[in-house]
Amino acid sequence: GKRTTKKKNRKCFSSVLNFSLMTEVTKPGPLSAPILTKTVQRSHFLCATLQVDCVLSKRHLTSSLIKCLSHSESFLVWFCSGCGRLLEALTRQLFEMEKVFLQHMRGTMVLVPEPLHFLLPEPNGLVTVVFPRDLPDKELEAQRRELHKQFELPDDKPYFRRANTFHFPNEPYKDGYLRNPHAVLTHPALDNGKVYLVQGIYSYHHYMQDRMDDNGWGCAYRSLQTICSWFKQQGYVERCVPTHKEIQQALVDVGDKQASFVGSRQWIGSIEVQAVLDQLLGVTSKIMFVSQGSKLASKGRELANHFLSEGTPVMIGGGVLAHTILGVAWSETTGEIRYLILDPHYTGAEDLQVITDKGWCGWKGPDFWDQTAYYNLCLPQRPRVI
Repeated sequence: GKRTTKKKNRKCFSSVLNFSLMTEVTKPGPLSAPILTKTVQRSHFLCATLQVDCVLSKRHLTSSLIKCLSHSESFLVWFCSGCGRLLEALTRQLFEMEKVFLQHMRGTMVLVPEPLHFLLPEPNGLVTVVFPRDLPDKELEAQRRELHKQFELPDDKPYFRRANTFHFPNEPYKDGYLRNPHAVLTHPALDNGKVYLVQGIYSYHHYMQDRMDDNGWGCAYRSLQTICSWFKQQGYVERCVPTHKEIQQALVDVGDKQASFVGSRQWIGSIEVQAVLDQLLGVTSKIMFVSQGSKLASKGRELANHFLSEGTPVMIGGGVLAHTILGVAWSETTGEIRYLILDPHYTGAEDLQVITDKGWCGWKGPDFWDQTAYYNLCLPQRPRVI
């Protein structure tokens, strides 16, 4: 009986093995001792701070998380996978920075590389490109052409200028202007209707901004400023949005106004807007004349084609106040139309909810226009450049 008890007791004992799990972080190499050599020569050393900025696709991270969960893998596995993707992106970016360093090195002068993010049409999405920081856009045209070929983009529209860099959501703009307030609006529903909108980003310019009291006379100036902001933020021009005085001086320079016009509170119209765009930005415009506001409803096709091909904001003025047209909802079968209006007569703060709730930016019907007044529409044409 005693032997049996001892055998049973032996089976109850288990061995405990203590161990440490190590991960190899270096690669195998030769076992030979290192050899140091000294070379006496002149050398140049560069010390520069590199801005490394990588973006990971939420879509890829989400898909990898779903994959981990479907295979009963832990959150740690998914986290490590994300870190691996980040490391790969950082490595690629450092290699691209090295290329930029070497490509633009002139003797002892080097240009510090800068990573920039650009949002391209699908399926490309958000991409990162490294450019030399202090080189202006006009000297990077060859690189942009290569990028257009690489991503199969049209060669008549900028995608890789500094003004095209992606602005992340909830990141405030330094100038304080609202961007694209129309983006929060719901499109009108028309029978067999389509919506044609401004393409790209603009800033909303209106009365009383910039410590300038132009209430009652500056609406066309503000509409012009909104148009100029569009050309700047799409990368077509580098010039800042002109002030009232600069607009007036441009009209004097082209011979449209007398010198006394500068500093005055005189109105301008669509023809003057056309002249200023040409003088200051080198942008040409078409003028559409409508003899009565009641006939604007028949211009749906022309306006739809403009927003499809040019995509620029349209200034409308004439015998009455000026406004900016940002798009149209138009039914080719019924002729029914709605206009997306940005109103420069707003005098309040940059409050998006107030601006949209009160109709300062909103969809309007044909009865919005004075049915008996004449109108001139200035339709800016975008340059075909990259």
